[in-house]
Order: sequence, then C-alpha cells, then structure tokens
Amino acid sequence: MSAVLDEVTPTLPARWYWTTLGEIAEVIGGGTPRTNDPTNFDGGNVPWITPADLSGYAEKYISHGTRFITRKGLESSSARLLPAGTVLFTSRAPIGYVAIARNPVATNQGFKSFVLKDGVLPEYVYWWLKGSKQRAEALASGTTFLELSGANAKKLPIPMAPIDEQRRIVAEIEKQFSRLDEAVANLNRVKANLKRYKTAVLDAAVNGRLGIEDAASGAGLPAGWQWSSVGELATVGTGATPARSNEAFWGGTIPWITSSAVNEPFVAAADQSVTAEALRQTNLTLYPPGTLLVAMYGEGKTRGKCSELRIAATTNQALAALQVDPAVRPWLKLFLEHNYDNTRRIASGGVQPNLNLGLVRSIGLPLPPVNEQHRIVAEVDRRFSIAREIGTEIDASLARAQALRSATLTRAFFQPPECHDSRGSDET
Repeated sequence: MSAVLDEVTPTLPARWYWTTLGEIAEVIGGGTPRTNDPTNFDGGNVPWITPADLSGYAEKYISHGTRFITRKGLESSSARLLPAGTVLFTSRAPIGYVAIARNPVATNQGFKSFVLKDGVLPEYVYWWLKGSKQRAEALASGTTFLELSGANAKKLPIPMAPIDEQRRIVAEIEKQFSRLDEAVANLNRVKANLKRYKTAVLDAAVNGRLGIEDAASGAGLPAGWQWSSVGELATVGTGATPARSNEAFWGGTIPWITSSAVNEPFVAAADQSVTAEALRQTNLTLYPPGTLLVAMYGEGKTRGKCSELRIAATTNQALAALQVDPAVRPWLKLFLEHNYDNTRRIASGGVQPNLNLGLVRSIGLPLPPVNEQHRIVAEVDRRFSIAREIGTEIDASLARAQALRSATLTRAFFQPPECHDSRGSDET
C-alpha cells in the first residue's frame, strides 16, 4: 500500500482491514473564484470555507465560513459543492485541520475533502484524521510550504471497521473527550483564578492590607506610611544607541540592554554588547546590578514593564534606569509591577504613546516603613511561590490532557481484539 502504511501496520481485530482514503471516498479539491469580479461573492449564499476558518475552530461540524460565494462564482471556478457529511481536511497552510460539513459547502484549494462511500461514518473518519497530521505531512511535498496533493491524499491509510464498531468507537472517543474537555475547562478556570489572585495580592500589598485581617479598606494610607515618587526614591537615567556604522562601538564585552529584555522579571544576559570605546564616546552609562529598568516604549505590551538587572550593563534610550537604595528596591519593584497598567496609561504621544524620564520620575507610590516593606515583599514572595507551584502543576496537567487525547485516539482504533465484544460474528 502506501509508504506511510508500510512503515507500521498494527494488528487489527477480526473483520477489520487496512485500506486508504482513496478506496473509501472520493477525494475532491477546492477552488477560489476570481476575487476581482464582485459578482462571484456579492450576495452569495454558497458557504465557502478556507483553512483560516478552521484555525482555532473547536467544533466537529461546520456549516459555513466567514465568506460566501455566488452560484456564478461556484460554477466559474474549480470549487465544488460538497454534500453534507463530507469530511473537510486542510491540505496546506497548514495540513491537518478537520471538520465535517453540516450542510452543502464549497472550499478553496487549501482542502482535500472526502466524500465517503456508503458504510463509512463521517465521524469515524473525522476522528481518524484528527490523529493523522503526521501521516499526511509525510506524504506532502513542497519547498515554500508543505502541500498534500490529491493523489497522495488518496494514499492516506485508515483501518476500516464494521459499521457497528465505527459507531462504538466514535461514541467511546466522544465520551472520553467530553470528560477531558470538562477537566481542561476546570484547569483553565483555576489558572484564570490564579492570575486574579496574584493581582489581588499585589493590590493588597501596596495598599497595606496584605496579611492584616482588620486593615482598613479606605482610601487613606495606613499609619506610618507616606506618599513618595519614583524621582524621590531613585536616580533616573537612560541610555543610548551608539552609531551602528562605527564598528569600534559594537561587539565588545559590555552588555547592552533593549526594552525587549524587560518582559522577564530579571535581566541576566544581553543579545548585544558594546565596547569600552562606545562607553567613553557616547551617552551610555554602565548601570550596576540591582538597577531597575522600566520600558518607556517598545513593541506590544512592553511599555511600562519593569525588570531588575542581575548584571552590570548599559541600555538603549527606550529604557529608564532606576538606581535606588537596596533597602527600598524590592518595594519599588513590587509597586511598579503592580502599577503596570497605570504606568502605560500616563504615556504621551499620538499613534505610538511613549513614556519619558519626567513621566517616570513623577510616578507616585505609597511608601511604608522599611521593616513593613520587607514584611510585605516577603509575604508576596511566599504567596506567589505557592501560586507558581500550583500553576506549574496545572500546566503539567494540561500537557498530560493533550497527551491523553492522542493516546485515546490510538487506543480507540487499535484495541486488542478481545476488547471488541460488540463486533458480533460473520457466521450464521
């Protein structure tokens, strides 16, 4: 049969046999009407599905995608109207998305769809293909991206069971997956609750309520606290970008940090480095370990993030460098992490709002006595440590759930013969 099947042929129960998709289905490609002709799309009522419609799509059945084509568009292209029950399988960009047509649909050329012969359940083929991404990719070819041709889609192997066994397998897979889905949903709820818990811990910490059951919840500061600002607590500076054209400035031994580094809580290495010559001839400053870095601008959600240097390093001009008394540093870092959203909001500018050194210095914060700072920071660390342990276990459980999905599909199709008690007999 195919090379994919020849590599491994698990023993099948009695009355089962190995075959290919080409033997049990008509394999049909798709097409795209000319997009520069509005009459191919405007007012159309023919569901037309692309691989993008299946990206992140979790349902088994699909009735339509985001676009429809007209009857004229259908007839003027290589797209075909596929009957309900057709198993849709993406054959490129990427290979391996699967859905069952709930009603007649058409697809673009990113599919190889299987119109099944009598005696083959669409759901049975659907679940087999859900576990066949690697088999399909092994038959694909292409340089820019892999694509599964129609001829090779026909070669995809499938173990065929009697119709009663197909029904039993589908029912068992869906029962097990329903349980898995419920468990995963519960894990994700706990994960979301952990995130909310950490936010609540930080909020309580900077407002003097952490670990004090009878703490006041009003707007005033606790006794002994006072208002301060970043500029009062820290010397605030920044860095620069030496001329790229000057080779004498680059490739030295002095780490040079950019705003992308502050997406992690600590900075212990740099992707780029400068020379001592650059330090002498430019506005660069060598900041010591313990310096807090605040991103003044950067891609995505970088602006406002805070990180701490674990090494001596220079920075570019997108970072504010805060040199602060080590006794106060943990509290300031804790506050800046909690104040991230507010820090982002004070940025100025139009299309691309940015912070500047003046805005960073003006950030106000409540300041407890030093002993109270240390108590609160230690309590936050303790609670976050527990939360991290729980989060790590949740991630491990989610990974196990994903592995269990694959194992469930394998077991469903390759159980030992004695497990198939419902198969009946061919003898009369």
